[in-house]
Amino acid sequence: MPIHNVCVFCGSSPGKSPVYIEAAKSLSELLVSKDIGIVYGGGSLGLMGAIATTAIEKGGRVIGIIPSAMASGMEKPGFSLPGETIIVKDMHSRKALMNEKSDAFIALPGGIGTFEEVLEAMTWSQLSIHTKPIVILNTNGFYEPLKGLIENAIQEGFFKEGNRGLAVFCNTVEEVLDALVSYQPPSARIPITWGKDGAI
Repeated sequence: MPIHNVCVFCGSSPGKSPVYIEAAKSLSELLVSKDIGIVYGGGSLGLMGAIATTAIEKGGRVIGIIPSAMASGMEKPGFSLPGETIIVKDMHSRKALMNEKSDAFIALPGGIGTFEEVLEAMTWSQLSIHTKPIVILNTNGFYEPLKGLIENAIQEGFFKEGNRGLAVFCNTVEEVLDALVSYQPPSARIPITWGKDGAI
């Protein structure tokens, strides 16, 4: 399936090491160079801001999706977010629309909001809600604990071995594009048939 837009999950903080911002900017430049649009959570700070601002500076397409409660400061004079901004009613609507507008998912480092987003995307894939590529950029080894958690869940019988590839971990930005293009949905996904409005 052609990839026109990618949903990027990432933190609204920059992290302690400059490598996180650098990786976010490099990823943004790579996506723009391949004419791939970016869908993200609509923030202006941290990795979110770096992803969006870099894409706009390089002539890329950006859609930010943000709940109305988090958009309260947007009416201030001089304030604007990079690219197109869509305001939705709540967090659930935000994630559903991010999924709808994207052909793939990439997770960068972030906090519990980022963890929740990428794990939910993996859950949706496991339940056959979508077959979209999910790539986790493991900058600075940030996601090694998640890899360990998944392995432990497999060993303890809570996660199927055949679903190990729900998400592909990449250590460098350069690996991400190949991972997106070569992604294959894993074999152990649960074959549920969802109605048009019943999946998310």
